[in-house]
Amino acid sequence: MKLALLPWILMLLVTIPGPKSTAGAQRSCSLRCGEQDGLCSCHPTCSGLGTCCEDFLDFCLDISPTSGSMMGGKDFVVQHLKWPGSTDGVICRFKDSIETLGYIDNLTRVHCISPLLYESGHIPFTVSLDNGRSFPRAGTWLAAHPYKVSESEKSQLVNETRWQYYGTSDTTGNLSLTWNTSVLPTQTVTIELWGYEETGKPYSEDWTAKWSYLYTLTGNTSNSGVFTFTPKPASPEHQKWKVGALRISSSKNYPGQQDVLALWTNDHALAWHLGDDFRADSVAWAREQCLAWEALEDQLPNFLTELPDCPCTLAQARADSGRFFTDYGCDIEQGSVCTYHPGAVHCVRSVQASPRYGSGQQCCYTAAGTQLLTSDSTGGSTPDRGHDWGAPPYRTPPRVPGMSHWLYDVISFYYCCLWAPECPRYMKRRPSSDCRTYRPPRLASAFGDPHFVTFDGTSFSFSGSGEYVLLEATLTDLRVQGRAEPGRMPNGTQARGTGLTSVAVQEGNSDVVEVRLAGSPQALEVLLNQKALSFTEQNWMDLKGMFLSVASEDKVSIMLSSGAGLEVSIQGPFLSVSILLPEKFLTHTRGLLGTLNDNPKDDFTLRNEQVLPPDASDQQVFQFGASWAVPNTSSLFTYDSSFLVSKFLNQPKHDPNFKPLFFNEITLSTSQVEEVTRLCGNDRFCILDVISTGSPSVGNATRTALRLHQERLESLQPVVSCGWLPPPSNGHKEGMKYLVNSTVRFSCHSGYSLVGSETSKCRADGTWSTPTPECQPGRSYTVLLSIIFGGLAIVALISIIYVLLHRRRKNNM
Repeated sequence: MKLALLPWILMLLVTIPGPKSTAGAQRSCSLRCGEQDGLCSCHPTCSGLGTCCEDFLDFCLDISPTSGSMMGGKDFVVQHLKWPGSTDGVICRFKDSIETLGYIDNLTRVHCISPLLYESGHIPFTVSLDNGRSFPRAGTWLAAHPYKVSESEKSQLVNETRWQYYGTSDTTGNLSLTWNTSVLPTQTVTIELWGYEETGKPYSEDWTAKWSYLYTLTGNTSNSGVFTFTPKPASPEHQKWKVGALRISSSKNYPGQQDVLALWTNDHALAWHLGDDFRADSVAWAREQCLAWEALEDQLPNFLTELPDCPCTLAQARADSGRFFTDYGCDIEQGSVCTYHPGAVHCVRSVQASPRYGSGQQCCYTAAGTQLLTSDSTGGSTPDRGHDWGAPPYRTPPRVPGMSHWLYDVISFYYCCLWAPECPRYMKRRPSSDCRTYRPPRLASAFGDPHFVTFDGTSFSFSGSGEYVLLEATLTDLRVQGRAEPGRMPNGTQARGTGLTSVAVQEGNSDVVEVRLAGSPQALEVLLNQKALSFTEQNWMDLKGMFLSVASEDKVSIMLSSGAGLEVSIQGPFLSVSILLPEKFLTHTRGLLGTLNDNPKDDFTLRNEQVLPPDASDQQVFQFGASWAVPNTSSLFTYDSSFLVSKFLNQPKHDPNFKPLFFNEITLSTSQVEEVTRLCGNDRFCILDVISTGSPSVGNATRTALRLHQERLESLQPVVSCGWLPPPSNGHKEGMKYLVNSTVRFSCHSGYSLVGSETSKCRADGTWSTPTPECQPGRSYTVLLSIIFGGLAIVALISIIYVLLHRRRKNNM
């Protein structure tokens, strides 16, 4: 009888609500996005592994488009989610505090409107479909610097230069703006002016940034895509705003309503709305503003001392991609349209803002490849109190992307240089950095079979199969790991050589970025914290502890907060990786890329700190490489397929069964020797790759990768600079190149003579051979000779007149 009751007791236990409720919660991704525990997964890897909860796509949101300007007003739709319920009550919450109203379209799709932000980067958001009572659905929105979004996403100021000079001499009449009407599905629009300001005591806790609605230019205007008007001076209470932007939105919104579907123009100098005093005498008005800026600037802390020094040459600037990146306002790849830097062909900006003041460095270069300095030209590079790209933690001055730079560095340039002839005042407070203290980074690379060139110049091959530590640096807890897999012979069989198929990096508590080969034909796939990224909209991303750039389909650049940089590209069937480290990493590195200490003899240091000799055999070097296999506990890689799980996650990180082809094992016939020699010459890396893979194209790709490494290494060679040499007072100089062996020539203005050497040469010790000479008045040989010959001519003339008069008198007598 007791046994007969047992099934009923078990049934009653199953129906107890507590355990059943808990188990049910673990079957849903509601409030669980990113988690792997439970009966099913809500982690990004679940799709490849087939372990997702059934409602994964309903709660862990994919959106389209995925990005937009940080100015907001962009409409994006939630993919895969249909909501046939109420069309009211959709609220989208960004960063746990900024809420915008969403809506349901006639296809039952959920939409959100991006908010006006004061930062760039990936912004977490959640969605409520019950009017804010719960926010169980989560996603990520990418807010971009306003100048890094496509022009089609913005309203265009027709002849933008005219807008920013309006009211100055000979600049009057009408102004026009245009926009894409399809972005604003409304019959009529309102066009408003918004102003930007930063108030409070600089560098204090009450220093705040704010966009404010100022006034409406026109309301209930036909959504025709063009608006033309004649600017009138703004009322006095609005003229304190000197920088702003126009916003176009539906006329159904009340004036100044925030975070609605809208199009913005570029931020710009508001010359066109300034008062009658500006229009009456723009030069005097701008001079007064310049002097006020100058007085304020002199009271603020000196930010120049914590900026990095500029590279000495254009080649160095382009090669040092960990610390410097192309300035989109002067790009040699885009035709060198350098509006604010005449005479330059290319400029770069420091990637990272300075630690204390959030400032930025700018470096510009001439066609000859040398620096262009403000001491020689107004087109020279100028440092910035506010980094143009902003700086974490953003939001607060002077770290707001784009806008802080406008207030402290750009509008003052208008005051002093563009609207008034006071540019020397500006350049004195924004002097170019020369390069006397610049130290190029150290370079190491891995490519091909794979082959390694360490930071100290040691070259070797290590054809291991597994996951390995390329670099560890205790200084910043920098970790770079590489996955190597066997290649394939032309007939499809496994080769006796391997190559890099994935590279992952993290520094401190930064995001984890992995770049790997995927698809067929193979292409680069970039994963952020184990989730694949799309670069169809943005090729630049601000991440936690790093910046990410994808300038082309086959190359990814990663710039870390320490100044270290990685470039991962496709070379043949494998990946090639280059790593740049500033000098501060000296003696702080280990791994396959060696010990950075200018001593190649200890580059073969095993994980147990045993050091192999530089002439170690290929087999010994193989054991060195195997010692740097990545432990599972510290792996940075993503395992989102059954192959990766079985091959790398559940197996030893170094495959002990894989037997590579060592160079000292190669035996070739005479014909093979001739063929390989014709392709590779005496390049051991190329020879090994052709033999181990049976593919000449692999060997050719390896030669290309090695050549690129050597060219970059050459570009990064140290250069001696003697620094800027001034011209003499009352004279001038010829030559703006200040590197070793350069010569500068001096001369004086008319009426002055040169005291000192006519030339000065930059010496190898970084000093000039002679100082700048003096130009002293009254000693010019030209003037002296003019006086002498002029006096002789006067004497001769007097003598002639005397003789003539004497003869005339004699004749008369």
